[in-house]
Amino acid sequence: MNDFEKRLEKAIERGQQVRDLRGREKQLRALTEAELRNLHSKYRLELSDHIEKCLRSLADRFPGFEFETIVGEEGWGARISRDDLGFSQEGRPENFYNRLEMVIRPFSPTHIVELAAKATIRNKELFNRNYYQKLSELKLETYVEVIDQWVLEFAERFSAEVP
Repeated sequence: MNDFEKRLEKAIERGQQVRDLRGREKQLRALTEAELRNLHSKYRLELSDHIEKCLRSLADRFPGFEFETIVGEEGWGARISRDDLGFSQEGRPENFYNRLEMVIRPFSPTHIVELAAKATIRNKELFNRNYYQKLSELKLETYVEVIDQWVLEFAERFSAEVP
């Protein structure tokens, strides 16, 4: 093998070593599935606690709401609901259903944290929303702001529509 061939072989080996090093660095930076599950659980606990705190506070402000913690296949969070008796426009007695439910969905292969919320005031859907971010890019403060905003929106509309 001549001098050029030897240098060529060494250059190729160095290039492969650089590629292998980059691959190892990328693996170290990437979160494993178990680490992603743990991270999701951590966020889920913090966010579901915040949801419970907000909905308990809301239920305390409006008597008659029943508070319920949600833990299961649909997610983790809370729900408040209340049935009101009233009269229809024709003057007949009528039941009115009010509800606000917020949950953090279970871990999924998409590696996101998803907040789902449903709100109903006097039998009419106020909103049915989802908000999500990738686990690796999640900003907890943003979720807290979204939860607060949706609870405040419900409180304002409920107090405007229910006598």
